Amino acid sequence: MFTGIVECLGTVVEFTRLDTTAAGGNGASLAISGARSILDDCHLGDSIAINGTCLTVTEFTDDTFKVGLAPETLSRTNLGKLQPGDRVNLERALAAGHRFGGHFVQGHIDTTADIIEITPDANSIWYKLRVDDGRLMPYIIPKGFIAVDGTSLTVCDVNDEERWFTIMMIAYTQSHVVMPSKKVGDQVNIEVDMLGKYVEKVTTSILQGASTSDGSGTSSYIEKVVEKVLQKNK
Repeated sequence: MFTGIVECLGTVVEFTRLDTTAAGGNGASLAISGARSILDDCHLGDSIAINGTCLTVTEFTDDTFKVGLAPETLSRTNLGKLQPGDRVNLERALAAGHRFGGHFVQGHIDTTADIIEITPDANSIWYKLRVDDGRLMPYIIPKGFIAVDGTSLTVCDVNDEERWFTIMMIAYTQSHVVMPSKKVGDQVNIEVDMLGKYVEKVTTSILQGASTSDGSGTSSYIEKVVEKVLQKNK
């Protein structure tokens, strides 16, 4: 679990499609440097989010660490497009007892989005992003949470039909995340608010009568609600 508050910026050292070392596990791997500030309490197997993607540390030094990348991760995220020298957002998994400054972020990327507009506004910046998977638009709402490359941000405008939304980034955030280094056409990782997905799952099951093939569960639920209201108003 993460908060979407980026702790530091790291630099890609190497992206390897087939890493045959013990730490690489005969799969894809990513090595990051410039992470000294978040590695003082690191252990093998710990979770670190890279551009919002929860990954497992397989090797580390005082300043660098390596993670493995599964095929699912490469297909869902922008990590496979990273080049040596690229900067990335880094955040350790949330520690118990610490202040929770962002929102609930799992580090499970839902889709990617393309930056389609960048508009400065005083000392802030507007970003308009088009979501690749339109099925996720119901979870993106004005003033709701969203994680963009692992950064907890507030959604401003939403256009479901055209699959875009906007966010505004203040000056402080600009200096602590990778977003300002990106340009129109670049791709970012998107994780929608997981609470919205859970609410939909529960309410859909209730309203569709998940336990009955004929949907009678919906009628039964509504009848119970009406009965309780009537009894309460007697």
